[in-house]
Amino acid sequence: MKRSSQLAAFVAMAGVVLFASCSKSNDSTPAAPVEAKAVANINSNSASTNGHFAFYSLERNEPVAYTDSATTKWDIAFRSTVIIINGGTSGPGNGGAFVQRGTTFADYKTISADSTFKLDATGGVYAVTTGSDKGWYSYNPNTHIISPIAGNLLIVRTATGKYAKVEVTSYYQGAPAVPDANTAVSGYYNFRFGYQSNGSKQF
Repeated sequence: MKRSSQLAAFVAMAGVVLFASCSKSNDSTPAAPVEAKAVANINSNSASTNGHFAFYSLERNEPVAYTDSATTKWDIAFRSTVIIINGGTSGPGNGGAFVQRGTTFADYKTISADSTFKLDATGGVYAVTTGSDKGWYSYNPNTHIISPIAGNLLIVRTATGKYAKVEVTSYYQGAPAVPDANTAVSGYYNFRFGYQSNGSKQF
């Protein structure tokens, strides 16, 4: 009987050790990279939207009605070439952003500790700077085409304080490979993004 009790105690202890070992192993496993999600044809053409921004939730990966612009339901919004973030003067959220230059969507995996998130402010000052070659796009005065700047990502702090990386891939409906100013319909955002739901700055 004594020997049986000792055996049972040994088995129980071995189970605890095994469980602790597995837990430790699982805890040290790095998190999987965030999923890249593609969004197509978000209409930001103010002539067809009565001047409203096109609002979008990165958290839920869906458009948000402009009637919810005073809420934290949205994270980023578009009107022509202007991009706003839900924070500062643009919304009640905790949003901010900056443009990370000279990288690729796949290679950008960590927001550095010294990064500064800018806020939208009065006087047409935006976290994502407007104007050709100043933020996310360049304008060709000869072809009149607006093109996303390769290697420029928008690093976004969302309305609820989470983080995302956003890359605009086209400003034209249907994302033509070589847009023609005479036929391509402008003001339609095509982009991809990665949203980190756990609140960390790792992608």
